[in-house]
Amino acid sequence: MINTQDILETISMIRSEHLDIRTVTMGISLLDCARSDINESCRKIYDKIAFRAEKLVKTSDDIAKEYGVPIINKRIAVTPIAMLAAASGGDPVKYALALENAAQQVGVNFIGGYSALVQKGFAGGDEELIRSIPEALAVTEHICSSVNIGSTKAGINMDAVKLMGDIVKQTAHATADRDCIGAAKLVVFCNAPDDNPFMAGAFHGAGEPDCVINVGVSGPGVVKAALEKIPEGDITDVADTIKKTAFKITRVGQLAAYEAAKRLGVPFGIVDLSLAPTPAVGDSVARILEEIGLENCGAHGTTAALALLNDAVKKGGTMASSHVGGLSGAFIPVTEDEGMIAAASAGHLCIEKLEAMTAVCSVGLDMIVVPGDTSPEVISGVIADEAAIGLINYKTTAVRLIPAIGKRVGDTLNFGGLLGGGPVMRLNESSPAKFINRGGRLPAPLQSLRN
Repeated sequence: MINTQDILETISMIRSEHLDIRTVTMGISLLDCARSDINESCRKIYDKIAFRAEKLVKTSDDIAKEYGVPIINKRIAVTPIAMLAAASGGDPVKYALALENAAQQVGVNFIGGYSALVQKGFAGGDEELIRSIPEALAVTEHICSSVNIGSTKAGINMDAVKLMGDIVKQTAHATADRDCIGAAKLVVFCNAPDDNPFMAGAFHGAGEPDCVINVGVSGPGVVKAALEKIPEGDITDVADTIKKTAFKITRVGQLAAYEAAKRLGVPFGIVDLSLAPTPAVGDSVARILEEIGLENCGAHGTTAALALLNDAVKKGGTMASSHVGGLSGAFIPVTEDEGMIAAASAGHLCIEKLEAMTAVCSVGLDMIVVPGDTSPEVISGVIADEAAIGLINYKTTAVRLIPAIGKRVGDTLNFGGLLGGGPVMRLNESSPAKFINRGGRLPAPLQSLRN
């Protein structure tokens, strides 16, 4: 039962602690839009998205008004477009333009799924789509792209790792006049989930329903406020407080998910109970870690504190939702987190420490600005390292690096909005070129044999 105290707590969370539904994301299968003629396939894609998502934005806004809970983003995730490109051939950028037109028609913030899944090798359409990513992200505003280059079951496609180093660099160059924003909409995954509602990595997996509603909740400020009330609590108290808070946050997301699914007449998929920060003061995962007891995010002990936070969020949130999925945990995107920006700017947080933290967080090296003259081989090396962490630990990891063209360590790059901005961080420039250029497939680890 909901009592008066619960209602007052929720109101406080919304008004002063940045509680929100970060995204209502509609997943749409485009498999039935595949045609041998790419122009016909694009028409089918536009028509289906325009029909399925016609009321997505209005419905989300109505729910936000009725329940008083902000819903920040309304998004769409679609079948990896490489699958359609395999059937049609032709220039994959036509698909990006069709998706862009559909996004503008229905009014969503982003469409994710300009994607390819190449963890075990390249199938028809995969390489063509990957090579088109720089142009596709340069000529569109609402499209996000992702490439899954590895998994615990398949190993790591090192040919794809090499290619993606080039693609990330080309994408930054293609949007250099817009602060390299194309690279901020491109994620390289290992163990990518099929039901992730968060951009830029969202796509609609092949095993998903024809249409589904997934919701991502967020509330770093709520968790920090709860911890401020137990300054003398021990670590067990900290974990219990985070679990209880995550439960309350997730219940709000569950309510929004059910309502949106019911009103739109599509199945409810999952709630992703991730703590996704913003550049706003009071909405930071880094500040939670500092509230736990660190002088600065990046200090020794940061990885342990993040592990505690991530585990407690999952435990509390899982009890609050009938279906939990996506990434679910704590995100550490540098440019999108006020506390991370401050720690990186002050020199408390470096790439090596962030890489250690990704072993226990829910994503990976996310939204990190690096020097514009970073070589593609070094970018590929970063991708390979992060994929290896995901591979061995049977978890999702990802890399979203933004080479800041024309900028060096100490400079800053600013996107504005939820993407924020931050300092250009130093990378180790020792060359991994020989390793990267070997190509082939890094074998799946022994723990993949679970059957």
